Amino acid sequence: MSTSSIKIEYRTKLLIFFTLWWLAWAYQPWHFSDWVLENILTVLSIFYFISCRHTFRLSNLSYTLIFVFLCLHTIGSHYTYADVPYENWTGSLGFSINDIFGFTRNHFDRLVHFLFGFLIAYPMREIFMRVAGAKGAWSYYLPVELVMSLSMLYELIEWGAAEVVGGELGMAYLGTQGDIWDAHKDMGLATFGAVLGMIIVAGFNRYYQRDFGREFAASLKVKDNTPLGEVKLREMREQKKSESDGNDQEIGIQ
Repeated sequence: MSTSSIKIEYRTKLLIFFTLWWLAWAYQPWHFSDWVLENILTVLSIFYFISCRHTFRLSNLSYTLIFVFLCLHTIGSHYTYADVPYENWTGSLGFSINDIFGFTRNHFDRLVHFLFGFLIAYPMREIFMRVAGAKGAWSYYLPVELVMSLSMLYELIEWGAAEVVGGELGMAYLGTQGDIWDAHKDMGLATFGAVLGMIIVAGFNRYYQRDFGREFAASLKVKDNTPLGEVKLREMREQKKSESDGNDQEIGIQ
């Protein structure tokens, strides 16, 4: 087989490009210890996607959205989020982002938190639909909930890591820039991004999917009127007792 006939999968191309991108930004990071902390989850995520490449393949759209988010996160980890010099980049073009919007701090971290929700909500929706069978309203609501949960978890990880390492490294990893509500705003922006992303997806589906309204309404209807809780527990206990009595009778017959 000639080299020219070898086809490389789209997701493999993304992986190759991201590896090159990551290696380029791994060269002389501004704060090496912070760069290591920031990239632990990145490396684990990449290994996870590689490990399940045969058992669970996402769509090319989902891989692309994840790829874009990881590329932006790689930039933030190179400089530390609080020091990404986007003002220098825009300044060379003749304008200032902070002056235009009246910002008084570096907002690259805010942007990436928003894009985490906006870009990652769709892959999460795909997982919920294909693994949990989520349909209708739940296919839009659950990704938002998961984004909120993961955002909270990440803020807790940041807090824990900052407490452990302490000092300048801890503050660099947190990147609060003196804002006591930094974690709350980050989680809020991620949630807003996820909501916006799901609204856009719902808009596309409503336009192209004929039974969109019927499926949405059906997903909110009660499927089983039988309560769970103590009712289900009683049923399980009775079933367990019945199975136990049956086993005792078999033993007695033998």
